[in-house]
Amino acid sequence: MGSGIIISSFFLALTFSQAVEKWPRFRGNNGDGSADCNIPAVWKENNFKWILPLEESGHGSPSVWNNKVFLNASTDKGKTRKVICVNATIGKEEWIRSYPSKTHKTHRFNSFASSTPALDASHVYSVWGHATQLMVTAHNHDGKLIWEKDLGGVNGGHGFAVSPIVFKDLLIVPNDQEKGGGAHYALDCKNGEIKWKVPRESKRLTYSTPCIFTSPKGKHELIFTNWWLGFTSLEPQTGKQLWELSVFGRPHSERAISSPIVAGDLVLGVCGFTTLDKHLVAIRPASVSKNGKAEEIWRLEETMPHIPSPQLSGNRLYLWADNGVITCVRPQTGEKVWKARVEGVKDTFFGSPVLAGGTIFCVSAYGQVVAIADSDEFKQLGVTDLGEVCRSTPALANGDLYLRTGETLICVKGK
Repeated sequence: MGSGIIISSFFLALTFSQAVEKWPRFRGNNGDGSADCNIPAVWKENNFKWILPLEESGHGSPSVWNNKVFLNASTDKGKTRKVICVNATIGKEEWIRSYPSKTHKTHRFNSFASSTPALDASHVYSVWGHATQLMVTAHNHDGKLIWEKDLGGVNGGHGFAVSPIVFKDLLIVPNDQEKGGGAHYALDCKNGEIKWKVPRESKRLTYSTPCIFTSPKGKHELIFTNWWLGFTSLEPQTGKQLWELSVFGRPHSERAISSPIVAGDLVLGVCGFTTLDKHLVAIRPASVSKNGKAEEIWRLEETMPHIPSPQLSGNRLYLWADNGVITCVRPQTGEKVWKARVEGVKDTFFGSPVLAGGTIFCVSAYGQVVAIADSDEFKQLGVTDLGEVCRSTPALANGDLYLRTGETLICVKGK
């Protein structure tokens, strides 16, 4: 009995140690946006481990694997796309790989490199797209190109910003497009071979990054959000649709930008329109529902986020709206715990919150980093003004925080 506990504790410790050294996709492990590290609430000069000036632009977030930080970037108005690797300890560029592309129309707040790379132990996977190309590249961690795959064009005037994820030996590339015609893909991580393709009648270009829901029996589901189709569950290895539930408003066009997260036996997703309705909907997947069907459990539609993703911490769910109003609720019921507006920041939030130990950070569009306490009461801990445009989400790994601004990549050292 004692040896079993020791062995279990060892594997738990091993899993934890691996998790804190890695941030393998947008918002980390399965998009949960959290890591057990201690980051100062307010950043002064001595809190920065390093600051790396970037010649290349982009709003995509960093990904981290052990001692390497990866970024997507672009130059020459999107005519050159780049994958960048930076040493996580000293902030020095280790390699840059460049590829020709085309310029295209984007939303004024978008960039030509708004996608976040996905990582596994062998590769860094990057995706970019325009009207005639959806390019996926796989490099090893030393910068060698292993494979590349063109999945066709992307239809949507706001420009590309989709981030892939890795599930086991598959690279999942979501691609809901404007007015249908898109498809979700699973590519073989080793060689880029298409393992499955699921056509989508989505009607709107979508930016949300999927997550993995795992039932108590160990069954995995790929969960996507989209305005027209709602929540879609696919079997990861085959692409077979397990269930779909349309729950978002259809009177006018909306867009899913915020990414879904798992909260116990629920999946939480957001959709909305900039100046109109926004919906946060909690779905219980069919695999854990008593009637064997996916069902809506609760929803909120007052001051909900459109772009920032939800942040879960135990029995607290934080919904950080674009206008700086934060709503804290119980994730299983939607019961409100508190609601407050961040103090001293009159700005829009395009990045998503992340949880570092007991502190939640979210960065405004013009570089004001707000820190609040993970608590049943609203407690703003501080604001750090970086003085730069920032439309990305921090990464937490190696006990530190990594953030890409419009001009730099920074590392804030943990305590």
